[in-house]
Amino acid sequence: VQLQASGGGLVQAGGSLRLSCAASGNIFSINVMGWYRQAPGKQRELVAAITSGGSTNYADSVKGRFTISRDNAKNTVYLQMNSLKPEDTDVYYCNANIWYNGGSGYSNYWGQGTQVTVSS
Repeated sequence: VQLQASGGGLVQAGGSLRLSCAASGNIFSINVMGWYRQAPGKQRELVAAITSGGSTNYADSVKGRFTISRDNAKNTVYLQMNSLKPEDTDVYYCNANIWYNGGSGYSNYWGQGTQVTVSS
């Protein structure tokens, strides 16, 4: 099972970016998918998460600006980031709880990080 993230880049303050993360492999089920971010020397923090049923949870710092969504048929989670601020600059990581075929339950997986840089 792998998570492949894409969509990071450099944008000016006030701009938008859309991150995508696709899970691949011999997957039976995915429940929670989410995005985290981490700055150098700091702990990784939750940005947003979404359940298979569509319930969402956001960090206070991104509420009203970021929107998480998912396409269950494609095993893909998205993060639409609007009104970006310089303080949103971080490496963003996708995360998912995945039950692979033949497994005995959900395991936690991380994608590779994607850099988001917001210039002032």
